[in-house]
Order: sequence, then structure tokens, then C-alpha cells
Amino acid sequence: MRKKVIAGNWKMNLNLSDSIKLVSQIKNGLSENDNVDVIVCPPFTSLETVYTLVKDSPVKLGAQNVHFEKSGAFTGEISTEMLKSVGCEYAIVGHSERRTIFNESDETINKKNKAVLTDGLKLIFCVGETLDEREKGITQKVIETQIKGGLAGINENDLKNIIIAYEPVWAIGTGKTASPEQAQEIHKFIRSLIEKLYSASASNDLVIQYGGSVKPNNAVELLSQEDIDGALVGGACLDSASFLEIIKAAY
Repeated sequence: MRKKVIAGNWKMNLNLSDSIKLVSQIKNGLSENDNVDVIVCPPFTSLETVYTLVKDSPVKLGAQNVHFEKSGAFTGEISTEMLKSVGCEYAIVGHSERRTIFNESDETINKKNKAVLTDGLKLIFCVGETLDEREKGITQKVIETQIKGGLAGINENDLKNIIIAYEPVWAIGTGKTASPEQAQEIHKFIRSLIEKLYSASASNDLVIQYGGSVKPNNAVELLSQEDIDGALVGGACLDSASFLEIIKAAY
């Protein structure tokens, strides 16, 4: 039985005092439930402070991005060791905004994925198609290319520290959501692809999240699908009441 995982990607939102307020509300609003893992991914400036607030709670800390080098002349970048030193357990890699706005290639994402896993963090690896790609009927081809590229050289043993997040780009921040049936179809495809690339047991154990305008009013239906094991939440995670409702939907 795969454990549900609900992660909140705060993106470039919330200053330090806002971050303290939000994470305190989330922590205080959680019920005692061991069936759901909860992750918050604040901006870099809030990571250390948020960690001090969640370290004795069920809430885990994640980063929104990471660089693949350990150190050096990479102005503005953050290494895995820096993230670990402030309490991060997870890192998001391959988010569609990193792919599209910052032109990250599958090769770059693969380097980041390997760095995250090698250096002892857990990985939230994002994949997803654009509206144009969906309308052309090449969704599965795009997802397969992204997964094969992102996981190149990564062995089956590492999969236990990987969450794959399927996020249709056309549904991120747009208010549009893939129907539960559309989302389930791609989650099932991803699981079958992992079985082909690795094994049936690896496929069965893999947590696959859905991301793309997840809200309290659609969370129950999405999370009830057979192959959807959680959510990577964007805008709705910036409101504690909304985020807590989504978490409850995973119970």
C-alpha cells in the first residue's frame, strides 16, 4: 500500500514573516494521521526558519530547486549540501516553470536528479506536457522522453527515494485541471513505463503525485484514482485552510 504524499510548492511567494505564519497554521491544523506524508517547499530565504518550526512535527521540508554542482562559481545557485544543512529532506527538480522559463533540458534535469540522490536527499521529479503537445496527441511520447532522460543512469535502488509528479503544464496556475480520468490515464502510463524500465515491484512501490490546479473541491476525486498517490499543490498551498483540506482528502 503506497502512502499518500501531499507537497506544497510555495514558488516565489511569501516573505519570512508570511512563511512563519503559514507553516505554523499548517502544523497546528494537522491531525494525527500516519497515512499521509506532508511536505512544504518554501523559498530558499525561508528554509532554515521553517525547519526550526517543523522539525518536531510530521511536516517535512523540501526545496524548490537545486544545482548539480557541490560548490563553486555558480552565482545565485544552491547546492545539495546547503539544502541539507538547513534541514531539507526533499528537492523538486524538473518543474515545468524551470523547464520553460529557465530552459532546463532533460540533460540538466538528469544531472540535478543524480546530485539529489547521490547526496542523500529525496527527489520530487516533475514531468508533464504542454497544451500544444496534448492537442497534438503526443502526451505519452513527451512524458516517456522526459522520464527516460531524467532517470538515465539512475538505478532501481534509487527509486525508493523518488517521487514522480505528473503536472500537465496547461493545468498549472490556470484553474484548468485534468479530469480524474485524464490524470489517472497518464499516471497509469507512467507506472507501466517504470515497470518496463525497471521492474514490477519498483513500479508498484513508486509514489506518483498529480500537480495542476489541485484544490479542495477536486482533491478527493483526484486522490481516489488507483494510480494517483498524492498531490504537488501550487496556489492552494498558500492558504492553510485550503492546503489542510487537500491533506484531509488524502486520508
